[in-house]
Amino acid sequence: KKTKDITKMGPKIALFLALAPPAPSMALARGFRRLATVRPPTRLAATVKAQELNPQGFIDSVNVQYESLHRSFEQQFWGTKMALASEEYSTAELGRTKQEMEAFLASEDKLKETRALLAARDIDLTEDQRVTLQLFERTFKSYIMESETARQERRRATELEGQLERARNDLVLGAHLPTQDGASIDFVEMSSVQLRAKLRVDASEEARRACWEGLRKIGDFALEKGFLELVKARNAMAKELGYEDYYDYKVTQAEGFGKHELFKILDTLKAGSDPLLAAARAQLQEAKGEASLEPWNLGWAMAGDAESALDPYFPFEKSLEVWGRCFSKLGIDYKGATMTLDLLDRKGKYSNGFCHWPQPAWRRPDGSWQPSSANFTSLADPAAVGSGKTALTTLMHEAGHAAHFANIDMPSPLFSQERAPTSVAYAENQSMFLDSLVGDAAWRAKYARNRLGEAVPWAVHEQGLRATHPFEVFQLRGMLAVPYFEKALYELPEDQVRPEVLAALADEVERALQGSLASRPLLCVPHIISDEASCYYHGYVLAEMSVHQTRAYFLASEGGSIVDNPNVGKVLTEAYWKPGNSAQFLDLVKGLTGKPLTGDAWIDSLKEDLGAKISSEKAAYEASLAQRPSKEEEEVDLKMRVVIKDGDEVIADSEPDGFLAACATFEAYVRNRFPTRE
Repeated sequence: KKTKDITKMGPKIALFLALAPPAPSMALARGFRRLATVRPPTRLAATVKAQELNPQGFIDSVNVQYESLHRSFEQQFWGTKMALASEEYSTAELGRTKQEMEAFLASEDKLKETRALLAARDIDLTEDQRVTLQLFERTFKSYIMESETARQERRRATELEGQLERARNDLVLGAHLPTQDGASIDFVEMSSVQLRAKLRVDASEEARRACWEGLRKIGDFALEKGFLELVKARNAMAKELGYEDYYDYKVTQAEGFGKHELFKILDTLKAGSDPLLAAARAQLQEAKGEASLEPWNLGWAMAGDAESALDPYFPFEKSLEVWGRCFSKLGIDYKGATMTLDLLDRKGKYSNGFCHWPQPAWRRPDGSWQPSSANFTSLADPAAVGSGKTALTTLMHEAGHAAHFANIDMPSPLFSQERAPTSVAYAENQSMFLDSLVGDAAWRAKYARNRLGEAVPWAVHEQGLRATHPFEVFQLRGMLAVPYFEKALYELPEDQVRPEVLAALADEVERALQGSLASRPLLCVPHIISDEASCYYHGYVLAEMSVHQTRAYFLASEGGSIVDNPNVGKVLTEAYWKPGNSAQFLDLVKGLTGKPLTGDAWIDSLKEDLGAKISSEKAAYEASLAQRPSKEEEEVDLKMRVVIKDGDEVIADSEPDGFLAACATFEAYVRNRFPTRE
C-alpha cells in the first residue's frame, strides 16, 4: 500500500532529513564539549542570609524529603506497570506522586538556599558538602518552571499519559494466523513481545506478516487514543520554557547540550554507516531474494534458522542462574541491595523491560551505607523459540543497570536517581556493555548450555555469525531511527499533528534510516509514549558507541579477556559506577578508556571482515571452552537479596537459603508451568 507524499501535507513536514549530513567524521567528542547552557529558568537571586544557613542541615533535609517522595512515586510506578492487584496502585496515584516529587525538585526556595550556601564566604564547606550542593543546583535547575502555563501543560501531559496507559493496558493484541491444517485463519491473542518473537523465528511468511501487521496496530491505537494531544502538551510546555521543542528540552536537561549538538553527532554516525547499509541490503537481496527485504521477512532471512539452532542452549529456566554466575565471576558486587524481578510476560504488564530504584543507594552523613532496592522486569514467554536468549539478554541488561546504581557511593540519593540531570547515555552504557557479552564466543563456550549441560557447539555459533555479522548495521540504523523520528515528530507545526501525518512520517523515517519499512514499526516502540523514556533513545546510540570503545579498552588492556575476568567489575565500579551523576558522561568514558568518545570502534566492528571475525571468535571459543571448570561453585554470592515474582505471586526468595536455592525454585516453577519444548 502506497504512503501519501507527506511533503504535500504541510510546509514543514518535508522530512527533516535533508539527509545531506556532513562528511563522515567520527571525532564526536567535539560535539559533546560544546555544552549548551541550560537556558530556562533565569538565575534566581541568592537572597538567603549566610548567617541563617546550616549547610549540613539543609543537605540532610533535602535528602530525607527527596528519598521519601522518590520511594512513593517508584512504588506506584512498579504497581501500575506490573498491573498489580492492590487498590493502592493506580494511574491517578502515579500522577499525583510524580507531581509531588517534581514539585519538590522544582522548588525555587531550595535553589536560592543552595546558591547562597555555595556563594557564602563565611561558611567553610567540606568537599562532600560542596559537591552535593553543586549537584542540588544542577538538579533544581532541571526542574524549575517559572511559567505557570508550562506547569499546567506539564500536569496535562501527565494526565494524558496516564489515560493512554490505561487504554493501552486494555488493548487486545494478536495476529490472524493460519490453523495447523491451513484450512482457516484464526485470531490468536499475543502480546507485543510474543508478536516480535514470532516475527523472528516463524517459518511461515504468512504468519510473520500477520504478526508484523499486529505490531502496526499499536501505532494506530496510540494515534486514536490521545498520543496526538500528548505530543502537543509536551511541546507547549517546552516552548513556554524557551526551548525549541520538547526534544530540545529533554536532551538539554539530561545531557547538558541541545538537540542540534546531538544530531550533529548522530549525523556523523549515520553518514559513516550509509554505505554499510546499502551494501548489507544488496548482499541480503542477492543471497535471499528481493522478498527478504520485506519488513516481516528481514529478521527471519538473517537469522531464523540460526536462532532456532541456538535456542536449546538458552533454556529460559536457567537464565537466572547463568546471570548470577556470570556477574559473580566478573567481580560484580551489589553491596547489600534487594532486587525484585518480574520476568514473565503476561496480559496487562508493561510491554518493555526496565529497571527502577525505589531506594537509591547513597552514603549517609554518619558514614553508614544505604543499600539500594531495585525492581526490574523482562517479558519472557518460555514457550516461544528464542525466548531464553532474549530473556537472558534482557536480564543481563537490567541487572547491569541494577549493579551500576547499587554501587553509586555519594552523599545524597540525588546522585543515584536516573532522571535529569543523569545522562541517558551514562545510564545505558553500563547495561549495554554487560548484555553485549551474550553474543561473545568466549561467553557462550562457558554459559550457553543445553538442559544436559552441553556447551553450544562451535558450528552453531559460526552459523549465527555468518547469518548476522554482515547485517549488523541494521541494528545501528534501527537504533538511529527512533531519535530521528522523535526529532521530526516534535518539530511538526501543531496543526500538522494529525493521525495521517504521524503515520506517514513514521514510514518515511523508517525508509530513510533503514531502507524500507521496519520490522519493528516506530509507532509501536514503547519509549515514545512514556515521559521517562520519550526523547531518550539517542542515549542507547551514544551508549553503544561507548560500549564498543570500552570493550576495545578491556580487550587491549586485559589480555583479550572480558568473560570471567574479576578485574572488569572492579574497574567498572571505580571508573563508571561510584561517581553517579557527579561526573559528565564524556569525562567518565575518557577516564576509563584514555580516549575521547567516538564511534570509530563501532564502525570498525561493522566493517570487520567475516573471515577474520570467524577466526578470532573461534580462537576465543576454544580457549574459553578449555578453561571451563569441571564443577560449578556450590554458591554464588552477589551480596544481595533476590526476590522473583510473577505479578503479585512470589515465586522464589534468596533469603534464607541463598541465591542458587532461589534459582532452583525458579527453575522448578518454570518447568512445572511451561511444558519443555523438545
